[in-house]
Amino acid sequence: MANSELDPTVRVRFCPSPTGNPHVGLVRTALFNWAFARHHGGKLVFRIEDTDAARDSEDSYNQLLDAMRWLGFDWDEGPEIGGPHAPYRQSQRMDIYADVAARLKAAGHAYDCYCSTEELDARREAARAAGRPSGYDGHCRELTADQVAVYRGEGRRPIVRFRIPDRTLTFDDLVRGPVSFDPKDVPDFGIVRANGAPLYTLVNPVDDALMEITHVLRGEDLLSSTPRQIALYAALAEIGVGNGTTPRFGHLPYVMGEGNKKLSKRDPQASLNLYRERGFLPEGLLNYLALLGWSLSAADDHFSMDQLVAAFDIADVNANPARFDLKKCEAINARHVRELAPEEFVRRLVPYLQAPGLLPAEPTAEQLELLAAVAPLTQERMVVLSEIVAMAGFLFVDPAEFAVDPDDAAKVLTADARPVLEASIKALEELADFTPEPIQAALREALVDGLGIKPKFAFTPLRVAVTGRRISPPLFESMELLGRAETLRRLRGALELLPAA
Repeated sequence: MANSELDPTVRVRFCPSPTGNPHVGLVRTALFNWAFARHHGGKLVFRIEDTDAARDSEDSYNQLLDAMRWLGFDWDEGPEIGGPHAPYRQSQRMDIYADVAARLKAAGHAYDCYCSTEELDARREAARAAGRPSGYDGHCRELTADQVAVYRGEGRRPIVRFRIPDRTLTFDDLVRGPVSFDPKDVPDFGIVRANGAPLYTLVNPVDDALMEITHVLRGEDLLSSTPRQIALYAALAEIGVGNGTTPRFGHLPYVMGEGNKKLSKRDPQASLNLYRERGFLPEGLLNYLALLGWSLSAADDHFSMDQLVAAFDIADVNANPARFDLKKCEAINARHVRELAPEEFVRRLVPYLQAPGLLPAEPTAEQLELLAAVAPLTQERMVVLSEIVAMAGFLFVDPAEFAVDPDDAAKVLTADARPVLEASIKALEELADFTPEPIQAALREALVDGLGIKPKFAFTPLRVAVTGRRISPPLFESMELLGRAETLRRLRGALELLPAA
């Protein structure tokens, strides 16, 4: 990265709502903000948008923090860290929003609106019928004192609306270039509910101003709200809220799912928890998500987070929608799995063997040594870490609980397998050196030479009998790791499963 790109004044923010588990579109937004801040040597502000008490939950808040830590995103200000603009949870900043709303009203930038929902709906329908814009029509913009008194006498409780200025609202989008909105297409909007609760339309611009945010990178779905925020930033500057700077905006492309529909948090493949449970590496998942709108080079779609940070330029983000391709995501993750150092690979496998009870909370040295021995046999074959259970769980299962996959048993452990198992047991019982090469030699002599069976048909019944599945790490190495006694016990157990001749 060239020194000219360093700008410590850069301040971006990531401000999710704690409603359910995070989805991959949200992670992509966090990734681009994080990479932008780190590329420029600036600051990432992590802020929690939790003003909707009906939908927000403490459990979701904790999931957000856990997800950020798992993904490897470090933030410079925010929960658990604090900072000069604390607190960073919007639910703890209500007094600030109430004060700003009052100042906006006093300065004429906002006003009380007494329109009922029914009145608003009726006027919108009339506007549509007449071919006019159907947004708020400014009915309460210039109420007289007598009109206000009548509304109050009826027991109406007003919301607070922001007054959109009568001028074209223009900004230079970092992804899409110049964007303009005619004021007739940006109606006055609510900033405070009738019960006094501030709305998103107020709290995010206020926090951006007070926290001196310089760049806002967010999803394309929020593009239509940007002119409202541009107008509000100007009003905040006028009343002395913040440093008077309007952030630069960059709207990231949609992430599309199946059927070319926008990927929503309700789509199963959108859930971050799904990828964590399956055993995606954070760096593998993030590598793929970075490709949803950006690329390091046309020649290579595989890179580290350090390479991403060094190369990331928001101007290179493509404005066109990006399609989420699970197969490509898996392929990229598999490459990252193969690149892990052996010790790191073993460390990351442990939780996936602990989840089904194959390893205890505190694995013994012997168990870790066994895992380290089998790891090289599985690493090149693995797409996600949870596959270790199917690939090598047979080594860690309690002997009394070992079971052969019923489907594989039905296909492979037929009556024809009896002579194979019997000859194998005899050959292994007499084998002095129980290591892969002697095991292979003895079994080839007994089955291929002795019984005249092709290796494919000779060794598949052994694989199923010993590992429980037709697909496993190399057979002879697996037998060595199991040991002679357990290997023979499983072969004899498989004999009992065979149908009568």
